[in-house]
Amino acid sequence: MLWVLAFAALAVAGGGLFSCGRGGGPDLGPNRVVTATVTRVVDGDTVKVRIGHRRETVRYIGMDTPETVKPHTPVQCFGKAASAYNRRLVAGQPVQLRVGAEPRDRYGRLLAYVYRRRDGLFVNAVLVRDGYATTLTIPPNDAHAAQLARLERSARRAGRGLWRACT
Repeated sequence: MLWVLAFAALAVAGGGLFSCGRGGGPDLGPNRVVTATVTRVVDGDTVKVRIGHRRETVRYIGMDTPETVKPHTPVQCFGKAASAYNRRLVAGQPVQLRVGAEPRDRYGRLLAYVYRRRDGLFVNAVLVRDGYATTLTIPPNDAHAAQLARLERSARRAGRGLWRACT
């Protein structure tokens, strides 16, 4: 019984030692804004980041790119191009993450709108605008759904990116 009390005291004194999250650092709850550095581009819509001492996988909200690394799924048309474009946009870059109203998906990935710190570039929107991604709206993470839908219609009409290569 004494060890239970000691453990409880440590938890309280630890100031969040046993809080949710990975490795401490800022709160990554709904609608938070945090600064991170992209450490690896996984594919066109997923990156690995460092937030302080914490490491996270971030899935971009509101859009989807063709698959390149999904198990048991062949590489899809324009997937490698989308991954390469995302890499050019954010690899090694400081970014600002605007966490979604629902902060994590079923795989534990952080869901966020991603902005490049040096110039405020809205990465999710650029990928859709330039034809590297399609829209994917999953409420409640739909704050930019209308904007992304307009950008997708424009890219499709202009035959940009996957709209030309994959039809």
